[in-house]
Amino acid sequence: MRICGLEEQIHVIDNKVTVEEIIKDIVRTKEISDPFYIFDVGDLVDKIRIWQQKLPRVKPFYAVKCNDNSLVLETLAAFGTNFDCASKAEIKKVLDLGVNPSRIIFANPAKMTSHIKYAMSQCVDLTTFDNELELYKIKSIHPSCNLVIRIRCDATETQCPLGIKYGCDPLTEAPALMSLARDLGLSVVGVSFHVGSGCNEPAAFRRAIAASAAIFRLAQQLGFMNMYLLNIGGGFPGNKNTSLDKIADIVNDALNEWFPPNNGVTIIAEPGRFFVASAFTLSTKIHSIKKRSNDENHIMYFINDGVYGSFNSILYDHSVVVPKPLNDYPMSPISQSSIWGPTCDGLDQVVDLVNMPLMKMGDWITFEDMGAYTIPVASTFNGFPLPKVFAVANRSIWQKLKNLMPISEDHFTTVPIVATIKMVRSESSDDEEWDDNDLDYTRQYPCLHLKNTFSLPEA
Repeated sequence: MRICGLEEQIHVIDNKVTVEEIIKDIVRTKEISDPFYIFDVGDLVDKIRIWQQKLPRVKPFYAVKCNDNSLVLETLAAFGTNFDCASKAEIKKVLDLGVNPSRIIFANPAKMTSHIKYAMSQCVDLTTFDNELELYKIKSIHPSCNLVIRIRCDATETQCPLGIKYGCDPLTEAPALMSLARDLGLSVVGVSFHVGSGCNEPAAFRRAIAASAAIFRLAQQLGFMNMYLLNIGGGFPGNKNTSLDKIADIVNDALNEWFPPNNGVTIIAEPGRFFVASAFTLSTKIHSIKKRSNDENHIMYFINDGVYGSFNSILYDHSVVVPKPLNDYPMSPISQSSIWGPTCDGLDQVVDLVNMPLMKMGDWITFEDMGAYTIPVASTFNGFPLPKVFAVANRSIWQKLKNLMPISEDHFTTVPIVATIKMVRSESSDDEEWDDNDLDYTRQYPCLHLKNTFSLPEA
């Protein structure tokens, strides 16, 4: 049994405790000064339930690249979710959980040869392709692998369009690729597509499913008699206050029309952000404040995470983040503000313009919906640490999870998060701490003419 580290344990909380209350409890103790995440395991479990209700015919293969946090993967594995991996490292991470290789699709249409060899050695025998060279590579390295042709069918409006890089044209390129696969003696077993990450045009799924049905007919004409898989990709919304309903209605109707039940075709998908986006809340601390040089009424807040860290999603994933002061400021005036990361790069801007109450150094700003394409892409540029992740689950979720593999009792602790933070800090001698004796409490802070809005920095 794997022994969980302090930050890999799930903290059991009372059923009525909120994420906001947990964050306030943590920062109130002054035991942490770096940014940190709260991972609400219950939110993830709820998404699993919603998926099963809304898309009962579609088996999810979670896109590991979206958020590869170990507890996320373990929770999904415990509920029987399968996995979409794009590299050797992702495959290994999933297999190390004890997941059977049959529950993995190597969903990268342009793979490195060393990664194909690794997949073969681990009995991962389902992968995608969209070009001739990929077929020749697979023929020479892993000829018994089951193949899924990826076609291009883009949504008109997406958060991250993918068709410019992956997917063959279903009319002009797919027939030639299918013929080549037949001539090489390879086994093509299905069709996949990806309308684009963060799809805002649900009707794109109908077009793509119809195009996939045409490829199935083509495959039968070419002699591929074992076409059993349709992969409808990703693009499903995951933020708070979003709904799966519109996409689910269109997908279910299209599947019933072109791939009716009991026709022998297994339907899978590659959701990423749907499962994890809303499960993670990021807490950041204000460490500096200044006025904008050309606008004295504009306040610039500097926080301890930025676009080289968790907020890389602003650049990479085109996300729009919403800052929320942790505490209420009922008597504070509202001011035009911007929020900046800690690095020396002028590009490190988190929010360009937002109305915020006047805040002070040491105050905390939280950001919801931070679970997708944040943690895996973050760096320690300029020497700033990555946020720690603290997982929480209420007692009802604990009862559901504790007897499911690979989740065990070993994963859970009733020790308060604050106590865990103290233990983590005690293991590190590099944490910078403030000594009250080093500070002059009589010193005035005239910056912005907001003397009363500042407090002394805290550990």
